[in-house]
Amino acid sequence: MNFSQRYSSATIVSALRIATLGAVCYVAGSVGVLLILNLLVPDRPFLVGFVGAGLISLLVAFPLLLILQLKVGDLKKLQETINYTARHDAVTKTLNGTAFAAAVEHYIDRRKRIATDAGGVMIAVVIDTLDDISRRYGPQWADTVMQSLAAIIQSSVRKGDLVARLATNELGVFLPGATIENAQDVGTRIRRRVAEASFSAEGSPMTIGIRLGGAVFEGPTDFTHIRQLADEMAMERGGEREDAIPLSRLPAA
Repeated sequence: MNFSQRYSSATIVSALRIATLGAVCYVAGSVGVLLILNLLVPDRPFLVGFVGAGLISLLVAFPLLLILQLKVGDLKKLQETINYTARHDAVTKTLNGTAFAAAVEHYIDRRKRIATDAGGVMIAVVIDTLDDISRRYGPQWADTVMQSLAAIIQSSVRKGDLVARLATNELGVFLPGATIENAQDVGTRIRRRVAEASFSAEGSPMTIGIRLGGAVFEGPTDFTHIRQLADEMAMERGGEREDAIPLSRLPAA
């Protein structure tokens, strides 16, 4: 991998700019010290020596500063990659369960601190046929199905809603501040778009069966309770072929 392939043009330009500025500042400082010393000791050889030292410093400082800035950029990108990987599922690119739970808990705590309604809805989307797909076609096809379903769900939610992979065959949706009508609209869009999508493997059509269920909360609660209730609604009644998804309301505190 050559230099231009490893670093983007924007990164190189930024590093060059900072390195140039640093080198110029270094030389300017050297010249300033030179002038002061030249006034105190006006010897020509001393002047020539200092000019030479300044030029050498420029040649040394510039590449060192350039390399330093590039390495700092590498570390920043690495940190961003680590942070992204720690919060997202590798297959669907949605939030993982840990990050999703933390986001829901943060929303509940924040709304509680400012003494406003902490209401919202969580929808569980359970893929009934994922294990069958994995056994028949292989785990790579199961991953492909999950990627497609995650994309369908993300295109069906509102701006600001969160989508996550909660288990091997389960995706979760958090609708902060949503009403029951909002949740039904999202659930209907998910069902319709999954039904309209075409899934096939090795030339054979695949049947995708999903269950949807939700939990509505209006006051202080915790993520575990919300998820358990949403899962129960999905498993008990979520497979029914109807427009409305089953929702259960948590009692207000």
